[in-house]
Amino acid sequence: MESTKRKRVLTGIQPSGKLHIGNYFGTIKRMIEYQECSDLFLFVANLHCLTSLSDPKAIRELTLNAAMDMLSLGIDPERTYFWAQSDVPEVTELMWILSTLTPFGLMERAHSYKDKTAKGIQASLGLFSYPVLMAADILIYQADVVPVGKDQKQHLEITRDIALKFNHQYGDVLTIPEPDISEGVAVIPGTDGQKMSKSYNNTIPIFADEKGWKKTVMSIVTDSKSVEDAKDPDACNVCQLYKLFATPEEQKALAKRYRQGGLGYGDAKKMLLEKVIATFEPYAKKRAHYQAHPEEVKTILKKGAEKVRPIAQKTLEKVRKLVGIEY
Repeated sequence: MESTKRKRVLTGIQPSGKLHIGNYFGTIKRMIEYQECSDLFLFVANLHCLTSLSDPKAIRELTLNAAMDMLSLGIDPERTYFWAQSDVPEVTELMWILSTLTPFGLMERAHSYKDKTAKGIQASLGLFSYPVLMAADILIYQADVVPVGKDQKQHLEITRDIALKFNHQYGDVLTIPEPDISEGVAVIPGTDGQKMSKSYNNTIPIFADEKGWKKTVMSIVTDSKSVEDAKDPDACNVCQLYKLFATPEEQKALAKRYRQGGLGYGDAKKMLLEKVIATFEPYAKKRAHYQAHPEEVKTILKKGAEKVRPIAQKTLEKVRKLVGIEY
């Protein structure tokens, strides 16, 4: 008889500032969908923040803001495990134990350390051993599946290597996680046609008001074709963004109008703006509620930690016995 056990899906979110629609369609929408078919473990990775940020006030604010964002966009704390990384201290003990059997050369091959130091982030032991903390985050909750982007694929491979080495040396205790790499989400264009990114200052925010969204959407760069001219829907930033929100029928209808001519970019932008407002206005209102009630968010995170911590403690107890530090 086939097992009906739900898989544990674990992912962490970096508290790194304001979200844009590229974040939503690239990763967050997928997180929300995991609630329907799996046991979702989602944490705010505020310990990881310490590798690049040393302002205590900023870290506190970013942690709460990231939690508010996720709750506003549909994370249900009653149906998921949702907590702040720092509220489960067991993870750092497991990190130390795992670091004692992690080869130094494995860390030297991690490209994220090289990338971040090349960007000017100060080299530190924490930054160097970041993948071991990520491994502890995953392994302590016995996660079956970890959604990762291509840029994080190597880190999950390191996690698997560490877990396999531990299990070989001490016994099969740690679940070997499988990656879930989404290939279906294309690069989401920004208002200037480049990949949407905060570093390019070309984003459409998730949390704004009608005036803010209108200003951003109407600034999307287009070519100089007139209203009457036929246009290529596949080469237009407005049309590509509209596809994210539209049904297949709506996409076909807009593409047809583009090719026929008679539709100006201004009207196409208005169509996109309607979709943005209809999709994100309810989330923005919910976000305003949490912004006005931060204690509610803190309570949710603390309750989430209380719910998830026994799982971490159970794993750590087994690990401590196996390595000999529980006597």
